[in-house]
Amino acid sequence: MVRKTTGNIGRCSWTRRSHHLKAPQRLRPVRTVVTRSQRTSGGCFFNGLPAEVFHMILDEMSVVDISVFSMVSKEITSYIVDYVSSQAWRNKTIIQSFHNPTLLEQRSTLEHYRHLGLLFKRCTLLLPTKDRLKFTFSKFSEIPCFMLERCLAPDCTGYSRYGVFLQTLIAGWDELECHRVFNFLCDQTGLLLKTEALLTAKPGLKRNQELQLRLFCRKVLLDPCQNQPDGQFWLVQLLKPWPMVSQAHLLFILYGPLLHEGVLGWQDLVERGIPHSALWDLAKGLLMLFGTLQVKGWSTDSVISILEELIVIPQPWFVENVARLLVLCGSSLCYTFLASKALNGRISEISRIIIHIILVCEKEGYHMSWAVKLVQQICSLFSTAPERFVFIQHLENMFSEVTREFFESSVAGNNFEDRETFQTLCILLDSSARFHTKLLHMFLK
Repeated sequence: MVRKTTGNIGRCSWTRRSHHLKAPQRLRPVRTVVTRSQRTSGGCFFNGLPAEVFHMILDEMSVVDISVFSMVSKEITSYIVDYVSSQAWRNKTIIQSFHNPTLLEQRSTLEHYRHLGLLFKRCTLLLPTKDRLKFTFSKFSEIPCFMLERCLAPDCTGYSRYGVFLQTLIAGWDELECHRVFNFLCDQTGLLLKTEALLTAKPGLKRNQELQLRLFCRKVLLDPCQNQPDGQFWLVQLLKPWPMVSQAHLLFILYGPLLHEGVLGWQDLVERGIPHSALWDLAKGLLMLFGTLQVKGWSTDSVISILEELIVIPQPWFVENVARLLVLCGSSLCYTFLASKALNGRISEISRIIIHIILVCEKEGYHMSWAVKLVQQICSLFSTAPERFVFIQHLENMFSEVTREFFESSVAGNNFEDRETFQTLCILLDSSARFHTKLLHMFLK
């Protein structure tokens, strides 16, 4: 063949090609290997969709499905964050009113807010804690039923829904993050300032504000907790900023007995005995504090000090109410409280409380052997026989003194309260006989 050269025009060069021609090769398909990083960097299918179309797709999905979908990729997460930030989505999904719901509506709404908590937990997963909280609270702070003292409807269930949402959102967060949640919540609601205003006022003076604070703290932070350590953490955060007397005051606001159509029964505890069931919430709050201590700076002595202050607010309680609260608190806390007094030499005081514990056991149907065992444990605190004898002597003398007080009160008049006092006197005599029977039986064995 002749190949023309481009160097000189008119010249030709003869070249000889090899006679050994290679057989034609079959073309093989080329496989392109795409790595995960290349796939994510190349864009998302939804990039080609208008935002309106993507929102229409999300509109057809449940809250749970959207929360799962948000974990597919960063791009999907950003799309969903934009979607839940829209006013239209908030108006459609976040219920604005929680008044007069039926039982079925309450259950469905509760589950709905659990799903919302899961959605916000997942779609803000990659954000710092501060930004997660800022984004989340911005969507809910405009709803009056979620804010402290913004909705005064007596049957509003907004706090309960908000509590379920919040506890679902922060489930699994570490202690430092939970501290940030508490501080952020205080800034959003003015919680500490409103608490201080109540603690510096006379107990019972601001009844509506007391009830609002109780409902917010209980329904949002305390009651939704699934276990004792979580409840203890939030309760300690609420109490810790204040001195010991104020801690007892606040604990009463949060868990004290609600009497007279939802009003805290400050004065009732001082003047007369109240129903056994009315003190159960207060015992529950004390047991939450007294349980396995997992909060730094909190100890058994802290709980005993709060209990000491609690039973003199607003004035020293009717002794039967003190005994009833101790019985509800159970053996461990009751013994620890009485033992601290015994070791400080307050024998007459604990003798009176023990007599009323025996009376409460008889009234409420508790086994008298429980009271006998309690006395035996207190008695074992004293190292010598003379000290134990003095304690038993004080206890028996107190039986006589309390009996005489009830008798004198019952014969002072003929009204209903005097008849009730006489009935209590009869119960006391029965409880004394039952207690001593159990005590003698134990020693004779």
